[in-house]
Amino acid sequence: MAIPRLIVLLLFLQLAAPLLAQDQGQPGSKSPLQTPRIEADTQATLSAVVHIRMKALAGARSSETLGAQREGTGVVIDELGHVLTIGYVVNEAESIEITTQENRTVPATLAGYDHATGLSVLRAMAPLEGVTPMPFGSADALAVRETVMVLPHGGRAAASLGYVVSKRKFTASWEYLLESALFVSPPTMQWAGAALVNREGRLVGIGSLLLRAVDDSQPVPGNMFVPVDALKPVLKDLIANGRRTEAARPWLGLGTEELQGHLFVTNVTRDGPAAKAGIQRGDILVGVGRDAVRNHEDFYRRLWSLGAAGTEIPLRLLQGAEIKEVIVRSMDRNQHFQSKPAF
Repeated sequence: MAIPRLIVLLLFLQLAAPLLAQDQGQPGSKSPLQTPRIEADTQATLSAVVHIRMKALAGARSSETLGAQREGTGVVIDELGHVLTIGYVVNEAESIEITTQENRTVPATLAGYDHATGLSVLRAMAPLEGVTPMPFGSADALAVRETVMVLPHGGRAAASLGYVVSKRKFTASWEYLLESALFVSPPTMQWAGAALVNREGRLVGIGSLLLRAVDDSQPVPGNMFVPVDALKPVLKDLIANGRRTEAARPWLGLGTEELQGHLFVTNVTRDGPAAKAGIQRGDILVGVGRDAVRNHEDFYRRLWSLGAAGTEIPLRLLQGAEIKEVIVRSMDRNQHFQSKPAF
């Protein structure tokens, strides 16, 4: 059921101006806006936001950078107990727990992980009592400078107001590209999986990163959110099959950083395709095949255009003072990380 705009605007006002919670002339009395119905609907919005705890599998590769125990936020999106969160919180999980706003904890499993967006879907293993699922909105419909609500786990005390600073393409060093990402300021310090909610009380994004600069024109700190629009076309596939049905992109396990029109290799995933091909930190990526690459977008688009996972990728690298041509047999990134067997 869609939540009326007035209710969420009231929540905005309650956070921005706590004086609505009291009548200055009559201590203890309620504002006319604070009816039991509005309070209940406000609580319903908050109830969809849950706390996630995970313990990684023994020997999980992701534990080297993310830790063996992780916490974050999730958002309940349907009556079946599916919870949307950012993928790195639950990647290679041995166990997952979900705690609701009413402090009820239930176990969960990883239903699906989408490497293209970085989002994951969990499935609660017991009914989530007292929870109202949050409906999807449209990130595409958000305007720059529009006010939004950021909801990490923790209820009203953790909620904050923000505004959309920018909507633009986002690339990162770990073979990741979003055609359109949401950049919001001021930042929340509990960004992992936090819900980004529009004025209608609908979910438009999931928290991913804390960034020093989220505006092209000035260094404004904020968070990057993955738009839910990017997940909508594949959500049913993730729930039913654990992944997209389309062929997986080729993955190299190669971390690079852009500097003055060059891509410097800053990380090579242990036992990944790039490492097996002899690529090392400090190498400079010059091109993919005959095509020169100068930034992440160049690199990823040329890499992904060559075929599905398993394709041999020809790279040109500057190693020391010598240009070398290296063939890397790519793989499906899902196969590199461990998953708990389902019985």
